[in-house]
Amino acid sequence: MKVRPGIFKSIVLTGILLGSGSFLAAQNRVNPIVFGVCSAMTNSASLKDFGYAYVEGSVGRDLMPAKPDSEFEKKMLEFDSCRLPVIACNSFIPGTLKITGPDAKPDTVLRFAEVAFRRASAVGVRIIVLGSGGARGIPEGFDRQEARNQFVGLLKEMGPLARKYGVTVAIENLQSSECNFINSVGEGTSIAREVNDNNIRVLADIFHMMREHEPPEALIEAGKYLVHCHIAELRNRTAPGMDGDDFTPYFDALKKMGYKGAISIEGSWKIEDLQKSCQVMTEQWESNQ
Repeated sequence: MKVRPGIFKSIVLTGILLGSGSFLAAQNRVNPIVFGVCSAMTNSASLKDFGYAYVEGSVGRDLMPAKPDSEFEKKMLEFDSCRLPVIACNSFIPGTLKITGPDAKPDTVLRFAEVAFRRASAVGVRIIVLGSGGARGIPEGFDRQEARNQFVGLLKEMGPLARKYGVTVAIENLQSSECNFINSVGEGTSIAREVNDNNIRVLADIFHMMREHEPPEALIEAGKYLVHCHIAELRNRTAPGMDGDDFTPYFDALKKMGYKGAISIEGSWKIEDLQKSCQVMTEQWESNQ
């Protein structure tokens, strides 16, 4: 595949995050963490000026798997002009495509996923976040073990597809008020272990961890399965630095387990506040080193 203008920077950065290659691994030891923002690509110039290393996009908005290739071709121009690499995309499976329950549509989900993975590969996106609470939520009265089996079975088929296109699917923990399935990093890690595929891994959303009172130690226990993180403050899901939350216990746990991935702000923010957020996260990360 021909590498498009602006895509090489995304591939290189994601290679650093995943620790591939001796030079990249050496760079990773020097700069073991990078921060980004879940945002439209139109904000990339400001984010770069503020000190962020990447943008995290949206599968639906940016990879557009429900749209024809002709429409995505136009979107690719936005990736080319983006001032930062787009290393990840969230909002993966729409709620209309059910993963669990009597209306589960695994074949349709896999077809949808393959389009997303193919387009992710074309623009340098290397991590696809699987939150998708509307799709994976277990219907009332449906057997939970059967729902888990459906989810695991789907991911066992999705892993080889992800590998084909060089992407990694990261299972995201969601608070119980948003979804009734996979409410902790620990549960996501258990599922990733059962799936047993190198392209099915885990995302730790620190905001959801705090909402569910999951301790930082869960990050250490996730170990090699943890490939990506989200962050926001507890009370109103604001960007770090707005409400004064202290994330150092979570950052210390990440450092203890040798995390060398990325951390994306996902929540409510104003563009003018994000420079302070980057400074606060950097200060908290570098404390107690």
